[in-house]
Amino acid sequence: MKNILLIICMCVGFMVQAQEKKVLNIIAIGAHPDDCDSKFGGTAALFAKMGHNVKFVALTNGDAGHQSMGGGVLGKRRRAEAKKAAEILGIEYDVLDNHDAELIPTLNVRHQVIRKIREWDADIVLGLRPNDYHPDHRNAGIAVQDAAYLVIVPNVTPDTPPLKKNPVFIYMKDNFQKPYPFSKDIAVVVDEVIDTKVRALAAHDSQMFEWLPWVSGADMSQVPSGEAERINWLKQRWAREKTWDATEASAIKKWYPNMNTANAKHVEFFEICEYGKQPTDEEIKQLFPMLGKK
Repeated sequence: MKNILLIICMCVGFMVQAQEKKVLNIIAIGAHPDDCDSKFGGTAALFAKMGHNVKFVALTNGDAGHQSMGGGVLGKRRRAEAKKAAEILGIEYDVLDNHDAELIPTLNVRHQVIRKIREWDADIVLGLRPNDYHPDHRNAGIAVQDAAYLVIVPNVTPDTPPLKKNPVFIYMKDNFQKPYPFSKDIAVVVDEVIDTKVRALAAHDSQMFEWLPWVSGADMSQVPSGEAERINWLKQRWAREKTWDATEASAIKKWYPNMNTANAKHVEFFEICEYGKQPTDEEIKQLFPMLGKK
């Protein structure tokens, strides 16, 4: 009898361990190569470091985002940049062939999104909110929203097997206030991988050191040319340490109760979309196993 009980306890223990070690599949979908890197790169690096599977998808090839080049040459360059960023983060990166600045949430684009989510067997799907300065960002957000729920419907996009469960759909952070401001439902401290995130951003050199400074009116002569100098320059622009406001500090404290929020220097925030699975706090901790580790 004791031996039977021992075997049962061992089996239960192995089952609990297996559950704890479940490999998660996370997919983040943006409009352009570098969208997901800037908003989710730190958390993606943490997931990858913990052995989980992460894929970034750019719905366009970014072939319009430059001041002096474009078309196929730029699209090819940006695809190569995304591949390099993926290697740095330890993830996969897909860049689709839709044209930059022409993205519309058509049925075809919806099917593309559904297929990518299903093929990845996603537990978490991250997207953009459908309110943003760039029409591609808005329309990418709509396309991901439209895929929520439909990813489990067999008769929709029937060439790809449906998911058996609806993933959790999550928005990546933005600062737009209308029709409502971003809700900081989840906070992930990314201090330990901030240098990895910055190096991944630097891999998108056509954007970080050419297009974005130019389009923002920066003095292009101030953009450094040396690799180390570029990393430091980029870190000042994209990863500056912050003082958290009340809502940010509250979100950090919720998920890192034993941490002094003032000690968190770099944090990525996320909002839970109403259209996918609605997770409890305990389920969020399972889906984001890095939470509370500080």
